[in-house]
Order: sequence, then C-alpha cells, then structure tokens
Amino acid sequence: NHSEAKFCFVATKELYSIIHSIKELLPNLVGIYTFEEVEDAPNWNEILSLGEDDSTQYEVDVVKDLINPDSVLTIIYTSGTTGVPKGVVLTHNNIVSNVLATNNAFPKFSELGVENPVALSFLPINHIFERVCIYWNIYRNVSVYYAESIEKISDNLAEVKPHVMTAVPRLLEKVYNKIIKKGESAGGIKTKLFMSAVNMVKDLEPFTQDEKGFLFKLKYAFLNKLIFSKWAEALGGNLAVIICGSAALSPKLVKIFYGAGIPIAEGYGLTETSPVISLNTPKKEGFCLGSVGKILDNLDVKIAEDGEIILKGPSVFSEYFKDPINTKEAFNEQGYFKTGDIGVIDSNGFLKITDRKKSMFKTSGGKYIAPQIIENEMKLIPFVEQVIVVGDGEKMACAIVQPNFDNIKDWASVNEKNIFNEEQIANSLEVKEIILKDLEKVNANLGSWEKIKDIQLTPIAWTIENDLLTPTMKVKRKNVMDKFSDLYKKLYPDTI
Repeated sequence: NHSEAKFCFVATKELYSIIHSIKELLPNLVGIYTFEEVEDAPNWNEILSLGEDDSTQYEVDVVKDLINPDSVLTIIYTSGTTGVPKGVVLTHNNIVSNVLATNNAFPKFSELGVENPVALSFLPINHIFERVCIYWNIYRNVSVYYAESIEKISDNLAEVKPHVMTAVPRLLEKVYNKIIKKGESAGGIKTKLFMSAVNMVKDLEPFTQDEKGFLFKLKYAFLNKLIFSKWAEALGGNLAVIICGSAALSPKLVKIFYGAGIPIAEGYGLTETSPVISLNTPKKEGFCLGSVGKILDNLDVKIAEDGEIILKGPSVFSEYFKDPINTKEAFNEQGYFKTGDIGVIDSNGFLKITDRKKSMFKTSGGKYIAPQIIENEMKLIPFVEQVIVVGDGEKMACAIVQPNFDNIKDWASVNEKNIFNEEQIANSLEVKEIILKDLEKVNANLGSWEKIKDIQLTPIAWTIENDLLTPTMKVKRKNVMDKFSDLYKKLYPDTI
C-alpha cells in the first residue's frame, strides 16, 4: 500500500495465494502475475506476448519518450536495522552514474588475467548492492549466471567456475569457519600442514609476497599447492575477485583470503547512494587493508565535525517515498546526505569506517566504544555465529552471543558431552568457558575500556524469519536487545 504498486509479480503458488488473499486490502493493486505456471493465475508470459502485436509499438514508444534520466527507476525499501523501512526513490541517473563511476574505479578484467569473464549471482536482486553489480557486469560484457538456490551454491560454483562473485561478510565468515573446521578435523599431518598454511598468511599483508625471502616463497609455493589451491577449487577455481559489501569485514579475514589467492574487493555504500561510495580493488595501488577503498571520482565526500561521513553527488537519492520528514532529516543544511557512519579519509584518499553513528555508545566511565570492529573479530571464533556488544551507560562492555549450534553439536558428539539441543548449549558453562578463552585473543588487541568482560548465550538462532536479522544478514540490534532483555539483566544485574 505504501508503494502504491499497481502490479505484483510473484514466483510461486504460495506467494500468489498470500497476495491474492489480501487483494481487497490493496486498493492500488490492479493485477498479480506469477513466474511459475499456477492454475487460474495470470502468468507473466501474458505480458510478454503483448509485445508480439505490432499495434502496441506506438504505446511503447510513447512511454519511452516520457522517460528521462531523472525519471524514477525504482523504490527500494531499506532493510530496517534501526526502525521502520523507508522507501528510497532512485532515478535512472542515480544508478547509471554509479555504474559508470564504479567502472572507472575498477581495473579491466584483462588486467586481472581474465578473458571472457563469468559471474555467479546468488544475493537477492531486490537489494541495491547485487542489482547494481549485475548492471555493472552487463556493462562490462560479463556473463551472469544465477544460482539455483543457496543450498546449491557449491554445485553451481563447480559448474559455472566464476571469475567474479559478490558476497556479504557473514557468508565469507561462514566459509572461513567451515574451512577451518574441516582442516582441524583432518587429523595428523594434514591438520599440521593446514594450520601451518593458515598461520603463514593470517598476518600477511596482501600484495607483499614478492617482498619476502626465498625460503618464505618456497614454503608458500608448497603450501599453496597442497592447501590453498583446494580453497580456490571449492569456489570454482577461477575467482579473480570477490566483491564484498553490505557490512564491515574483518581485516584478518581479508588477509587469509588474499593469502589463499582469493582477492576480496571490499566496498562501501548505502541504498540511498545507489550504492557505491568507495571501493577497494584487487590491485596494489587501489587497495588499503582496513579501509573500504578510494572514493568514487564523481562524489564529494566530507567528514563532518562529529566524524560522520557526508556526501553529495549524482548517485545520491533525492527523497524517501511519501516521507518528507525523514527526507529532510537525511540531509544537512548544505544539502549533504548524512550516512550515519563514522569514518576518516587517510592521506592517500582511502576511506575508513569506524562504526555506525547510532551503534557507538559510551560507558559510565565516559569512554566511547565502537562495537562493530569488536563484533567482527568475535564472529571468527568457531563457537560464535552472531554477536552484539552491549554496555551503553554501563561500567563495562559485555556481549550477547548466538552460539554456532552446528559446530558445538559436532564438538559435543566427538567429545561425548551430554549436550544435544540449543537450550543445553546456551546453558552450558563449558561452552561458555571455551568461547571466553577464545575471546581472550580478541581482548588482547583492545583498549582496557573495550575489553569484553562477560557474555550470555542465546538459546535460539537469530534469523530473518524471527526478525533478528535483515535480509542481508545484518543484525537488528534493537530487536535482539528486546528479545533477550533477560540476558542483558544477567550481564548487568545492578542496572535498574
């Protein structure tokens, strides 16, 4: 109703039934079409067949002539991590300008040693990140293959053998944890070789292999053939780059993937900016570890007095649909869009994000904590799936953790522990102690005021379905806090 959509296209009979059942509540809706063949339901082929009639060409030409670069192309609703989703109105010019500027910033595939590039797409196309990446691939003459389902990703990677793919950080974290788990369970000399390979690259700065000595290069070549080549093979064997966005990525993870010969180009942007603001590239001159890359050349990006990233440019949206109050709030008096992110621009022009403005909090001792950096490191702990750092107004920082139930169940089975379900895992002191021990390594790199002093484990998974994650797998902090308020009270029993 908010978007005033006149036509709705759905995939399946189930989705058709849902929309059809509430049709009377949707006064703007004229028709519902299905992609699959559904009995008694209009099919999208009916619309395609209209174009076969030459008499419709005049109507098409009339509509085409009405469209200009500033015409509305799409309304994309934000994922709602901080409240009610807002409809971001984007024009043809917004998105085309972003595709062209991104293309200027990224090296040609031939420079990466790739001819006839192929991409595999599996992220939702209703989100701006994947949609614009597909436009960019089309502009670059990249063949785009669509994955059958998330469950068949491994099969599709082997079949398509992509040179480029997009990913969100949580997916790469899951891939990393799966690889580590497999390597640790191999046993004997295999595990020793695997851990030797991981330890060799975990602190290796990308693009520095050539600066190392002969013995390092010899060892790396040996371990690359035995270990890292298998990683690359699991991802199709041809990857020249993984383009990563949507949330912050741990520098440790970037080092390990680069060390394994799988470059990651991490970028930054929002739905409101169509989306790319900055981008790392898989070339030494366009890469800075810990940053989200150099700012696109058609954007005017500044750091406000309070540290917030603000910008102007042709890819910046002009309004939230039917929402003048939030639209006005989104821009400052000079017309710069306020991203809500805190960051800095270094002397080489690389943008670094420290945290979300709304996520940062202050302890009762007056010290500011940026939780995102800490959370990203904690998610690399094998027994941790999701986490939020808490402690606003409290004496110390703590964390609410969703355990990695699968990993813990496997460990319990191998070690004959009487732990069989999620509730038992959440209440297990032994599991908590193992996580706390791994947490010591994270705490070792933090300031005294940032160290996580205690954790509580949730007895259920955080999912899109229970409204604790957005569709792009970002945690809805407020919802998690509300859902597990009892665990928060256990962390801070003296809080009123």
